[in-house]
Amino acid sequence: MSTALAEAQRAEFMLKLRQRYRELWADIRREISRGDLETYQDTAGETHDLGDEATADLVTDINLADIHRDVVEIREVEAAIQRLMEGNYGVCADCGKNIDPARLRANPAALRCEHCQERYEQLHMPAVGPSL
Repeated sequence: MSTALAEAQRAEFMLKLRQRYRELWADIRREISRGDLETYQDTAGETHDLGDEATADLVTDINLADIHRDVVEIREVEAAIQRLMEGNYGVCADCGKNIDPARLRANPAALRCEHCQERYEQLHMPAVGPSL
């Protein structure tokens, strides 16, 4: 089933997607710049103990995780822009039904309708709980 987005809606979503793309790249540049300024030595200190090293490692890991999250979202936004240009934006990748425009406004890169996204998350997300 193809989506019947009006030209105004297409322009609205393209604007939202491009804006989000720019925001994500700005976040990545900011994280990288901050990482360049905050060296491991700065975080751990000149005379450090194992606790300082653990804290420095944690800060580095968090910064890298933030960058990774943003890169993943950039790819999702790029894919949504491609779908918009190809004319199949707003169509659920799983069931083929139109994605609710309210959902697209909240998450312009949405690939699935709400129902299919919930099912996808139940099937693909790891269980939360103790690992031991």
